[in-house]
Amino acid sequence: MIKVKKEDYIKLFESFNNLNVLIIGDVMVDSYLWGEVERISPEAPVPIVSVKKRENRLGGAANVALNVKAMGANPILCSVVGNDLKGNEFIELLRKQEMETVGIIRSSDRITTTKFRVIGNKVQLLRVDEEIEETLSDKNRQEVFERFQEILNKYKIDVIIFQDYDKGVISEDLIRSMVNKANELNIPVAVDPKKKNFTAYNNVTLFKPNLKELKDGLKIDFDSKNQLELSNTINRLRSVINTEIVLVTLSEDGVFIDYKYDGQKSTKIIPSHVRSISDVSGAGDTVISIASLCLALNIDPVLLATISNLAGGLVCEMVGVVPVDKEKLLSEAIMLRL
Repeated sequence: MIKVKKEDYIKLFESFNNLNVLIIGDVMVDSYLWGEVERISPEAPVPIVSVKKRENRLGGAANVALNVKAMGANPILCSVVGNDLKGNEFIELLRKQEMETVGIIRSSDRITTTKFRVIGNKVQLLRVDEEIEETLSDKNRQEVFERFQEILNKYKIDVIIFQDYDKGVISEDLIRSMVNKANELNIPVAVDPKKKNFTAYNNVTLFKPNLKELKDGLKIDFDSKNQLELSNTINRLRSVINTEIVLVTLSEDGVFIDYKYDGQKSTKIIPSHVRSISDVSGAGDTVISIASLCLALNIDPVLLATISNLAGGLVCEMVGVVPVDKEKLLSEAIMLRL
């Protein structure tokens, strides 16, 4: 990969504004209690948080949508929430962000997944999850696929993202049907997988597990510091699923990309940049978001991985799950001359 000029970065980031992105997966509400800790409870050896602020944010696949929107593109979510209070709050959060609600299905069979986080002195002290992980009912699965088709008919979709959190929205039959339809229409498909459906994502364009997901999904262990072992593991993955690009996030070690480009297969490790890490929550959402936008524009895979890696690091400097800052990402990419 050659060094990218400043004007090329600017043009690339401007091109994001023209993209429509369909995001399929598990959405949730991230609910925060922000406060201060000044003493330990006399009832148990736990801190007492004096609450100063309550906040609800879009989470899960909806955080991917926020990252896509932050980069200037148009995100369209396709998912299921409960017919409950948190479901109402989720729809309202989408509307406040001026995002489409056409792909959101309300179900009386489920509750809306909610992650409650308690933050004391800018540090996360506790998380409580309220969720149902069972697979969608046949009726809800059919509704999701019908909504998926309606969106494809209404919009010119440039890339599809599967954002899987193993909360039941995504199933093998939906994956197969949706990927087949995307391939018919020549729409690239990017995947951020979890364990349950890990090997079901056949014939996708980009597959982005982290190390734990890679080990759990293939049911193997290996030395992630050893590039040969990592490469052999990716080869094993490729024997299970057919994909053009494998992008593995390596936490503090950066990202590893294994790709086919112009008929040739290559691999590369892109190290992370030194950061003051506050919270790694949501970093994977940011990586898949930026990678997918780059995928839609068919840019060099190494540049795709490099910008995505930079974006994932940026959001780790913030407390809580937050989308990437487009202007900051652009300025850092230009400054570092990636």
